[in-house]
Amino acid sequence: MSKTKVSIKDIAQKAGVSTALVSYVLNGKEKESRVGQEIALKIKQIASELNYQPSHLAKSLRSGKTHTIGLIIADISNPFFANIARVVEDEAKRYGYTVIIGSSDENAEKSQDLIDVLVNRQVDGFIIVSAENSDQQVQLLKNKHIPFVLLDRYFPEIATDFVSTDHYKASYDAGTHLVRNKYKHIGMIAYDSQLFHMKERIRGYRDALQDNNITHHSSWLKEVRINDIESGVKRALDEMLSSDQPIDALLFATYSLAVSGLKYINKLGLKVPDELAIVSFGQAEVFELYYCPITYLKQPIVHLGQTAVELLINKLKNKPDEPAQILMQAELIERASSKTKKTLKA
Repeated sequence: MSKTKVSIKDIAQKAGVSTALVSYVLNGKEKESRVGQEIALKIKQIASELNYQPSHLAKSLRSGKTHTIGLIIADISNPFFANIARVVEDEAKRYGYTVIIGSSDENAEKSQDLIDVLVNRQVDGFIIVSAENSDQQVQLLKNKHIPFVLLDRYFPEIATDFVSTDHYKASYDAGTHLVRNKYKHIGMIAYDSQLFHMKERIRGYRDALQDNNITHHSSWLKEVRINDIESGVKRALDEMLSSDQPIDALLFATYSLAVSGLKYINKLGLKVPDELAIVSFGQAEVFELYYCPITYLKQPIVHLGQTAVELLINKLKNKPDEPAQILMQAELIERASSKTKKTLKA
């Protein structure tokens, strides 16, 4: 079998017609060019026999579209982002788009580098999980009228398309759940971050305690730097457990924080939930495999990813005037780690 790439000219020569006529037929424009059904069928059969593969580059040059989407996620090692990338990839394929994926590793500079590379690759649009301090990047994309949708994280001061979990409500529900299960000293470990979604998780936690008449102590909330998770979580737990009001329950603001925290809790020999109840954002197999299955906030990964693609495709095709801004609800999956606290009998 010849390895030479078959061209439109080869098909035209074998069919005895012009290259223009072949081009019309293979691009589905035979009706516009009034090509007879018989000759159109002959051209398609010859193209199939010769195993003709169209040049996507040439097609892109003609249409100005590459049918590719740039997906920038925060951390490919995090199961939440890995799973959502798969959903985006599968959904985009249904619309005839290929996805180019990059991970910013929660770094704004790397995020900018990825945007620059993907713009040069002429992607038709972006789906972006924003990194810290990347708001100017988002504003610049908007100013340049480059289509994009923000996923999971967004900047409320910038009018953009986004689809996200209602982080405030999810955290509020987690805090309320722990209060109802008789816990009174509820702590939270979050990231030291200015990203809106993280601030919303902290706000939801605080409001849940306040609305349930629990006085919050400053030692109960610890914010850990993202580049110092393991040692930061250890320090946070040591301080929370040794304070004048030691915690009896703990909400982890992310999966990564929870994994580090559970490792250290095991090292300390603390029994979950008898000595410390646990709830975490995010879902992963590790939460099911832990000796005491972990209660977690299940974000609608499939719906988030599919909706982000749908919003972007709509922007590419219809160019709506107003941004679409969608918040989705997380589901609290109750497991043994936060069961009702045992109380001592009088």
